[in-house]
Amino acid sequence: MTDPNEVDFAHTDAADRKRREKATGLARYIWERDISGAELLDLPDAQLRKLAREAGVNPPSTRETWTVVAELLDEKSRWAAAHPGHPQATPTHSDEKIMWIKRPITPWT
Repeated sequence: MTDPNEVDFAHTDAADRKRREKATGLARYIWERDISGAELLDLPDAQLRKLAREAGVNPPSTRETWTVVAELLDEKSRWAAAHPGHPQATPTHSDEKIMWIKRPITPWT
């Protein structure tokens, strides 16, 4: 039985703010590589940790942060679709997507 007076430090306002800050930094890096929220959440944990380190961010310890990142990516994609002429509506490093997201190989028939 848990103590009702025990604080869940993972879900305090400060923890939520830190999680959001980390997610925002990750989302900026990942969006520039043209990776969608769904593609991100399909990556295995080892690949997510590598991606976070490449972004210069300490890898999140929970999937909760990655879910927030995916939501931010989807939000940015919707914004970009609504503002196609805006300079920030086009990822600048989309050529790096292949480093993270492998396209399925079409078998020869």
